[in-house]
Amino acid sequence: MTILAHDRTRAEIRLEDAALSLDGPLLVLKREIECGLHDAVEVLDESGRSRLGRVVALRPDAIVVDIHASGRDLPLSGLRARFHGAPLNFGVGPGLMGRILDGTGAPIDGGPPLAVREERSVNGAPINPVARDLPVDFIETGVTAIDLMNSIVRGQKLPLFSGGGMPHDRLAIRIAEHARLLGERDEAFALVFAGIGVSHTTAALFRSAIEESGALERTVMFLNLADESSAQRLLAPRYALTAAEYLAFTEGLHVLVVMTDMTSYCEALREVSAGHGEIPARKGYPGYMYSDLAALFERAGRIRGSSGSLTQLPILTMPGDDITHPIPDLTGYITEGQIVLDRGLHRKGIEPPIAVLPSLSRLVDQGIGEGFTDVDHPALAAQLYAAYARTRQVRLLASVVGEEGLSEGDRAYLEFGDAFEQRLVAQEAPRSLEESMEIGWDVLRMLPAGDLTRLSDEQLERHHAQQDEAEDG
Repeated sequence: MTILAHDRTRAEIRLEDAALSLDGPLLVLKREIECGLHDAVEVLDESGRSRLGRVVALRPDAIVVDIHASGRDLPLSGLRARFHGAPLNFGVGPGLMGRILDGTGAPIDGGPPLAVREERSVNGAPINPVARDLPVDFIETGVTAIDLMNSIVRGQKLPLFSGGGMPHDRLAIRIAEHARLLGERDEAFALVFAGIGVSHTTAALFRSAIEESGALERTVMFLNLADESSAQRLLAPRYALTAAEYLAFTEGLHVLVVMTDMTSYCEALREVSAGHGEIPARKGYPGYMYSDLAALFERAGRIRGSSGSLTQLPILTMPGDDITHPIPDLTGYITEGQIVLDRGLHRKGIEPPIAVLPSLSRLVDQGIGEGFTDVDHPALAAQLYAAYARTRQVRLLASVVGEEGLSEGDRAYLEFGDAFEQRLVAQEAPRSLEESMEIGWDVLRMLPAGDLTRLSDEQLERHHAQQDEAEDG
């Protein structure tokens, strides 16, 4: 049977004659029909049970289908493959908010089926670069080291680089519970949370934390478990982003997408790529991993003429804490900065252990300052960064000559560095931006006014002089 490419409609074939092999979730068929890459495929057994999959590779003589559920219990006899002639779709509608779904968009919260208004391809629709608008406006996460020093801007994609055993899951939950827009637009804010390859314990932690915080009513959760197939792990972020695009560009909401852990996604990509015989590149990952990640991350942004926006906060663990590993390396090329967790701060008991100096938000200037947060916010952040960088130099000097060999001014920077980490970076509860800024001004008062060259005389009068007045009193 042959179907011309321009007439790709539903087609069904029996696998007894067409199948070449079935290895785990990978089904290899003779190329007896014309189909497209990423087309949806149903594999049906003799009882009529359906397992959904998609075309992941096309060869001159074969079609490779990735079945979402494991195919190890499937006999080739009696099986049929039904080709849909179109990519996988996700039915979206107004009832998404407050739902908990699996990695392929099926409800797992005991609620009714989703009310479907329209079907959308999980691969997303390309955004015309001319239609893109510049990311702008501040998103408050409740985390001081992010809000004050490396702010997230509406429409930005800002990844969080962590390491094995680091508390990135707790940080993700904290951000999911508190994230909001400032002012009246907070009512139009929504969260899409995607857990990729998470354990049952972590999935239960995510669910209970979001439900107990009351944030579930403005959240859509997608939970892909570690014991599910690699194919589902590749689809979970695509389903999550499809839901986010509907909420942002159809419902007009400002959506923050938190995806954890993108390293699990890349490991699944490597596993699937090796399974259908592709030539590996760096550290065994496929050579197209850059374009694959870009296809996900570039779905963030603002579209001119649309009132909504889609912001991404992907979280990944760096294998061996190596920031040059292909996963963080390629992610850094695509995204607009990074937030880095530091194992040294984690060992000191500082949570969240965000390393301010290697962290960067390239679009921070588009979301802070007059008209967005506070007129003094940019100068305060710049001064804190400069002072903390000086602290690092002083600590290096102290490791050589000892604290006794330091000048009085250098010892002040040692005290400032400890206060910066213990009072500003470390926090037990979410903080508003105003609270974060007040702590920032407070720790700067530990340094002499003459060293604060990033602040204007007027800012020093209003903020730094308060300590002098208190001491005089």
